[in-house]
Amino acid sequence: MQDLLAGYKETRKGLNVAYEALRKAAEAGNEGAMAERQIIGEMRGEVEWIIEWLETGRRPGNRRGIERRAAYEREKLMDPVRMQAFVSRGTAGSPCNLTEWQRFQLEDALSSLTERERECYVLTHGEGFSFEDTARLLNITKSSVQTLVTRAQTKISERGTNSLFFVG
Repeated sequence: MQDLLAGYKETRKGLNVAYEALRKAAEAGNEGAMAERQIIGEMRGEVEWIIEWLETGRRPGNRRGIERRAAYEREKLMDPVRMQAFVSRGTAGSPCNLTEWQRFQLEDALSSLTERERECYVLTHGEGFSFEDTARLLNITKSSVQTLVTRAQTKISERGTNSLFFVG
């Protein structure tokens, strides 16, 4: 990783030298130097971006790192593959097929939800739809979908800690 970073820093030095040489050529009246200088400038920006990413370990420009994401963005209450297998009810020889016990646990967790919460939760977590697509399908707002899914996650979480079916 250090070799990669050192290589990009060397590239940055070379681009800076080329950029300055083209600046002087453009000031002297060279027409083609302006276009080349613009391309070199864009390359410098890209290299700076990569160097910042390699040095900080996070995408440049992000205000919040993954460790500071909101709970609903990083917390998965149910394994998405298991939830998708539950929704598809496939019987093929897929490794994501559920046992009867796992299917019973999911039914138990979803039983505490209202019909609308269940619809939103199954569409977003089981079918893989975005909040926006789910809202369009159900003719409700995107914020309503988010609220319903958040409520559903809270209920499922409470059900998971209080239900005897989730032991073991």
